[in-house]
Amino acid sequence: MVHIDNLAPGMVLSRNVCDRSGRLLLPAGAELTDKHFSIFRMWGVLEVEIVGETITEDPEAPPSTSTEIDPELLAEARAEVEHLFVYNDPEHPAIKELMRICTERRATRAA
Repeated sequence: MVHIDNLAPGMVLSRNVCDRSGRLLLPAGAELTDKHFSIFRMWGVLEVEIVGETITEDPEAPPSTSTEIDPELLAEARAEVEHLFVYNDPEHPAIKELMRICTERRATRAA
């Protein structure tokens, strides 16, 4: 499984990609393009299986960023974002991704 932030054009799917209701978005064997990444985000797909990729990290862990963020700043940013999203379902894929992005940006700006 590869998080959509870590995908690159030209990678090939090893499994079909379906939305939450099971509708086929892209079949196995398809070569990815930038357009596919937008479609995945629009339909709430956060991870896909890629040919030749192996899991080296915890699949539940957020994707790594290019620069390490101070854990204390990250914790403060996470608390602020959780307060802003208090009325949302944090387990919904779209909300989870939005919260991850907001937390990362707040922590980066505070650094």
